Amino acid sequence: MKTKASMILACSGALTFVFCAVAAFPAQNPATTGQPATAPLSQDSANELSVAVGKSVVLDVARPVKQIVVGLGDYAEATAVSPTQVLVNGKAPGETTLILWDTGGGRQFFNVTVRPSNFATNDRLSGIRRELRTELPGQDLRLSEENGNLFLRGTVNDLNSSNRAVQIAGTAGKVVNLLNVKVPAPERQILLKVRFASVDRNKELQLGLNIFSTGAANTIGRVSTGQFSPPGINVPSGGGTAAATLSNPLNIFAFYPGINLGVTLQALEQKGLVEILAEPNLLAENGKEASFLAGGEYPYPFVAGGGVGGAATVTIMFQQYGIRLNFIPTITPRGTIRLQVAPEVSALDFSNAVQISGFLEPAISVRRVKTEVELADGQSFAIGGLLDNRETDTFQKIPFIGDIPILGKFFQSMSKTKTNTELIVIVTPELVSPVPAGTQIATPNYPAQFMPPNSNTPMHTPDAKTTESTPPPAPSTMPVEQLIESMKPGPKLSSGSDSGSGYSSGGMSTGMSTTSPQ
Repeated sequence: MKTKASMILACSGALTFVFCAVAAFPAQNPATTGQPATAPLSQDSANELSVAVGKSVVLDVARPVKQIVVGLGDYAEATAVSPTQVLVNGKAPGETTLILWDTGGGRQFFNVTVRPSNFATNDRLSGIRRELRTELPGQDLRLSEENGNLFLRGTVNDLNSSNRAVQIAGTAGKVVNLLNVKVPAPERQILLKVRFASVDRNKELQLGLNIFSTGAANTIGRVSTGQFSPPGINVPSGGGTAAATLSNPLNIFAFYPGINLGVTLQALEQKGLVEILAEPNLLAENGKEASFLAGGEYPYPFVAGGGVGGAATVTIMFQQYGIRLNFIPTITPRGTIRLQVAPEVSALDFSNAVQISGFLEPAISVRRVKTEVELADGQSFAIGGLLDNRETDTFQKIPFIGDIPILGKFFQSMSKTKTNTELIVIVTPELVSPVPAGTQIATPNYPAQFMPPNSNTPMHTPDAKTTESTPPPAPSTMPVEQLIESMKPGPKLSSGSDSGSGYSSGGMSTGMSTTSPQ
């Protein structure tokens, strides 16, 4: 029968090493040994030791080593290469314990961690690093791996380089993007110049004659082609003198009481000319929408409700008109400017107005273009054009009598109208830079002077830059996620019609209403 003491494998020499589980010596009874009792030893402090599979680590100790024990020999092995040096080799990934006894009776504990071999990983990362250097030459890129994750560090020129580096590194696993990006220069601004040039001409000629009699030659009646409003003849039912009612005396009206004969004559020639030249200019950032409106909004009533048992509600609504410009510019990789542009010119047209419930509602004449074009800096395109020629002739006559030479002209009427409209819309985009600080800004020439200020202190004080008011210098680089966040569009700027002041446009109610009974 073996005793516990016989289970301990002792070293046969001072430099012999043993791979076995650590067994504790049994406590001895002082009464049987005759030695005085001693206090039990406290747990020795452990050191951390890390080695990769296939790699070796040399431990230097202060005293010669007498005994070496490795807890699990499948993970690591230890060899004494000299009395004060121990060589530890990694065999398989895992954790174990290394205990060293020196000749003086002291012990040293080591927690040994054996990591997997990085040979395959380094070989894979070397290929990725080579691809990064090829695709992104001259840029500072560092790639490392930890616990199966790839960490990408360094500084790249722009976001495209960052995205490309992440795509290349992503072929080997999950990538943690820790790159910094050089802060890009400010975006170029695009100035869009739009010119509306319109000429409307019209020419009209009207000629006609109406003859009426209230008793000439004992005859009551009228002669008219009906094209221009003839007078009405009223004969009293009880007899008496007939009367003529004129709804429109036209241009010339003559009546001879002695012979009770009258004439209304329409002889009118008129010419009209309307010229429009509008040049709205608008500045926008690359890829951002800009809008411009110089005009107004006119109110019109809108009747709602009025169902069974209810009262109709008249709501005041607004419609915009004037010179409007909406566009979105985009700078292409070719250096050109792609424009989504929608210019418009509209005006109130009271000649085609309608009257509803006592309200006179004007029509709106509109010239509108919506298109997408691409131009280089400073180039121009005529994105819209119109050439409209119209001629309208209206001829009326009384049959037979109107065909008599010379005399028949008195029984004819005619109206001739000619219109000519020419419209062209030209756009010119330009890449511009801000006016440098301290440069005189162009302003309109005011014909009259303003009143002197009411304060001796300018409203724009302070002008001088101080240490507190001077902004810090812009950083040269920043993390990728911070740059992407700074490039996101901010909140939309609400117009006056959306500010909740009770004002509305484009068919939205103002909240002002009146109720009329059914």
